[in-house]
Amino acid sequence: MDTVKLERNGRLSLPRWVMRRLNLKHNETLLLDVTEDGVIVLRPAAVLPIDVYSAERVAEFECESEVDAETRAAVREVVDAAGG
Repeated sequence: MDTVKLERNGRLSLPRWVMRRLNLKHNETLLLDVTEDGVIVLRPAAVLPIDVYSAERVAEFECESEVDAETRAAVREVVDAAGG
């Protein structure tokens, strides 16, 4: 077990062996949690890119998911028959 010091601004540094063991790089995003009994838990976070769609692309998605009137009526019959 290693000792780490909390800096004035609340920062702390992880020992190199911890970073190596967890394959962490500098500027890595971590999740922090504190348990009810005061244990600090740090976990590597998965940071995934977010796609931002243009209005045209959203319109394409909406068009692809449209249902024709015949299918809509058939679904309505099944739902009504099931008591929905």
